[in-house]
Amino acid sequence: MPEDTPRIRRLWPAAALALAVAAACVTVTALNDQPAEKKATAPATPPDNGPGLLSFASPSTPPANTPARARHGTDASPPAPSASEAPARPRHTPARSPTPTASTGRPAQHRTSVRSLNYPDRYWHISGGLVKLDPVGSAADRRAATFTRVRGLADARCYSFATADGSYLRHRGFLLRAEPADGSPLFQQDATFCPRASVSAGAVMLESVNYPGRFLRHQNFQLKLDPYQDTGLYRSDSAFLLVDGLA
Repeated sequence: MPEDTPRIRRLWPAAALALAVAAACVTVTALNDQPAEKKATAPATPPDNGPGLLSFASPSTPPANTPARARHGTDASPPAPSASEAPARPRHTPARSPTPTASTGRPAQHRTSVRSLNYPDRYWHISGGLVKLDPVGSAADRRAATFTRVRGLADARCYSFATADGSYLRHRGFLLRAEPADGSPLFQQDATFCPRASVSAGAVMLESVNYPGRFLRHQNFQLKLDPYQDTGLYRSDSAFLLVDGLA
């Protein structure tokens, strides 16, 4: 027995090593048998992208084609239009022509011939001192059918018609005739006629300034001052076109 004691002492280190290896194997086996969620309890260290720059903390940039309301939330106001998107304003608005008045309207003088509406080949024409409705052909006839239209002698808003020799057309005895002006208020009124709208576009009716309700009309081709009549014939006989002078 005594000779076996040294042999036993030499086996202790080997036995201790064997026990240590066995204990380590048991520990590894126990760890491998734990559930997966218990093994991954420690958070993974994020990759280092440089000092203070972590990939998970960098803000993302929205796509370029994302609408502003989607990028900034539903309460965001739409961006203001740029100068190129703003509607263009007209550079200039033309001014309307003023309504003709005694001071700014008709020219002071205008060479005029007066044509019948229902006899378009006939014009006012001086014959024997009276004004008749005649066809004109010769140069003399055209001169006798051309007048200088001026502002009314008795009312600047109306018309007076002067002849080539300085006379004026006036009504006397309700017939239209050419007579020299005598400067009297009666002559000025007899020689003043106010244009009124006609039923035909472009034509006028000429009302006496001192006999309201009486208009110049032709009857049997004689120009006369006649009370208004609500008939088609009267309206046609009293409608005239003021055209450029024939001479």
